[in-house]
Amino acid sequence: MAHWRGDLRYRIGSDISFGSSSFPPDVLQAVEFDPPPMNEKLTDVPTAPGGIERVRLGCSDVYVTRLMLGCAPLAGMYAPVDDRRAEAVLEASWDEGVRAFDTAPQYGVGLSEERLGAFLADEAVGDAVVSTKVGHLLVDADDGVQGGDLFYGVPSRRLVDDYTKDGVRRSLAASLERLGRDRVDVALIHDPDTYAELALTESYPALEELRNEGVVGAIGIAMNHADVLTWLVERTELDCVLIAGCYSLLDASAADRLFPACEKRGVSVLAAGVYRSGILADPLAGAHLDYLPAPSPVVEHVNRIRSVCDRYGVPLAAAALQFVLAHPAVTAAVVGAASAQEAHENAAHFRFTVPEELFEELAEAGLSPALPPGASHRTASQPAAREDQ
Repeated sequence: MAHWRGDLRYRIGSDISFGSSSFPPDVLQAVEFDPPPMNEKLTDVPTAPGGIERVRLGCSDVYVTRLMLGCAPLAGMYAPVDDRRAEAVLEASWDEGVRAFDTAPQYGVGLSEERLGAFLADEAVGDAVVSTKVGHLLVDADDGVQGGDLFYGVPSRRLVDDYTKDGVRRSLAASLERLGRDRVDVALIHDPDTYAELALTESYPALEELRNEGVVGAIGIAMNHADVLTWLVERTELDCVLIAGCYSLLDASAADRLFPACEKRGVSVLAAGVYRSGILADPLAGAHLDYLPAPSPVVEHVNRIRSVCDRYGVPLAAAALQFVLAHPAVTAAVVGAASAQEAHENAAHFRFTVPEELFEELAEAGLSPALPPGASHRTASQPAAREDQ
């Protein structure tokens, strides 16, 4: 099926600036158009018992499982990970029904892509959906990069930013080689925070060309900042976006402008960072929040959330994951795992039914944002068994 493309006409926008990138007054701004239906399920391939349903990305022909594996931990995030442990994570995720995998050159300077490619070479490759990213080139380095971007036990390479058309093509070609594939299902512009103008005028057109050539199936942008991402969504024809850390039990800022913009334009949302680097899975002292040690007040706050979850008999991580998946704009959640056990736990939390009353109590207590109207997925209107308060 061909990609649907709206009838876009443009008008002159006002001067806009993000970071170090300044946009002239003649920057293009898209007018409104009617989007296609959102979050269309894959109906011609039934979900196997205990499997994970698949949902379409925007207007592309790409369908992802609603639980995706984030492959950054496979490359030694925070501590070295050997090949066997990485393979065990992938095996456990595959056994649980996960068929969509998100990686990037930045994850362990290519190590994540290499390990994912090696694993998929031994699996039913046609059944797997692979997402990678562009905007960074890898070059050999004499000095080690251990600990760079939080990764350890990685090859001696370094990242070079390149959001030009040529850089995008070179980045994707190198990723395909590391993955051992001739195409990828999803390609995302990675963190163009201070390169928003270049992402709009060079990276995005390059991905459009690659999509038209059949080298990629769906295109989008992956960022940690909702404001710049919203600006880009309003000026492009993307299939999806990946937003990390901006929609969770601790922060619903992505729902203010980004999610409405995506719903209006038929752009699917892949939500990452649902555990905020771990604090919403296990709020122990020393837990991470957005890749850094969490401040004590945040640890205390999350432990109050966990106390409410305990009374409902709901694991904190299940509540965190189900809260994100319940938003009608969210197509899938991207969740990492550093061990096979964590991969199995992610699947269990994905299948866990959480009572809406739990989220209502958290919101009324000011501990979390409220569920949005139209919340769905595995939330139930009847309360689960509660322990005495």
